[in-house]
Amino acid sequence: MAESSGSSWRRAGFAGAAIGVLAAGAAAGVAVERLTVGRSVRQKARLALDATGPYGGLRGTPGRALADDGTVLYYEVDEVEPDAPAARRRRLFGRREPAPVTVVFSHGYCLNQDSWHFQRAALRGLVRTVHWDQRSHGRSGHGASQTGADAVPVSIDRLGRDLRTVLDAAAPEGPLVLVGHSMGGMTVMALAEQDPELIRDRVVGVALVGTSAGNLGDVTYGLPLAGVNAVRRVLPGVLRALGSQAELVERGRRATADLFAGLIKKYSFASKDVDPAVARFAERMIESTPIDVVAAFYPAFAEHDKTGALAAFRELPVLALAGDNDLVTPSSHTEAIAALLPDAELVIVPDAGHLVMLEHPEAVTDRLADLLVRAGVVPAGEGFRTR
Repeated sequence: MAESSGSSWRRAGFAGAAIGVLAAGAAAGVAVERLTVGRSVRQKARLALDATGPYGGLRGTPGRALADDGTVLYYEVDEVEPDAPAARRRRLFGRREPAPVTVVFSHGYCLNQDSWHFQRAALRGLVRTVHWDQRSHGRSGHGASQTGADAVPVSIDRLGRDLRTVLDAAAPEGPLVLVGHSMGGMTVMALAEQDPELIRDRVVGVALVGTSAGNLGDVTYGLPLAGVNAVRRVLPGVLRALGSQAELVERGRRATADLFAGLIKKYSFASKDVDPAVARFAERMIESTPIDVVAAFYPAFAEHDKTGALAAFRELPVLALAGDNDLVTPSSHTEAIAALLPDAELVIVPDAGHLVMLEHPEAVTDRLADLLVRAGVVPAGEGFRTR
């Protein structure tokens, strides 16, 4: 019996490691260099970074919106502050004027609204912003459709409807700029497909960061193609099984924390000099996503195809930005988006991975500031309709 228990523990550890790969947006089969620092030292370092890391602590006016399936969606609003520091305004906009808009930030898979920490800090008080947690992430409720006897995997279309719910609650009127990273960009595309009238009437700018309009089945995550294909065949079933034993798998994830941290760094960042506090911040966000949430969301990406929805953005200022070494949603996917939107600004950030907004925050923030200025160049007197 003891031998069986030990075997179960080892399997849980390996399962936790595999889920760490998935949560970072990759597949199984990653080779990790041997760690040379003592385990206790690494544990103390993580605790120190957790205690002192300055990231993710920005909070705004909280709000909650109720999705049509009963899921509680949490959001926060940062309002314009008349006495916001002039130096920050000059740093971002110089003598230019940003559009009087509400900027709505949608985060990626296994992250939460705090993943936009640097951009939020830069825009805070200068522009009205909304930051929300997608269902089952951050402070939002667990997806009601993903629980109970009739539970179904979440879909990108479901997330698009959630975004509309948040807009109705947090920004019911006035012009909008929609910003989405990875899964958040897919959410924005789903909204455009479902409600092109909203896009036409109220959206004045869109930023798609490290995301994809489809064909995610072609992504190899930097691994041999044969191995990736083999994993894809079995992974959905494995995830369903692991999701039913969440407590055991979470213990396995904790037992393989060092491997998990290495995988997150590999699949989140490309540069070698990432601030350890930033890397730990990303690790905390990803490791906080429960295995049953990972399992429920995973099938949505294979089915995702919103290429046709991009037509709704054709007349708008668009920023299409990605890291040049993004292993999760490769920059070629961002280039494909820009090819369908000839007037989009295409930006490929050098030496950057999937979490480009954390790795090279100024590059992303500066381009967003440019987008906000471009969004203000609209024909006078047109106004914006609400529904």
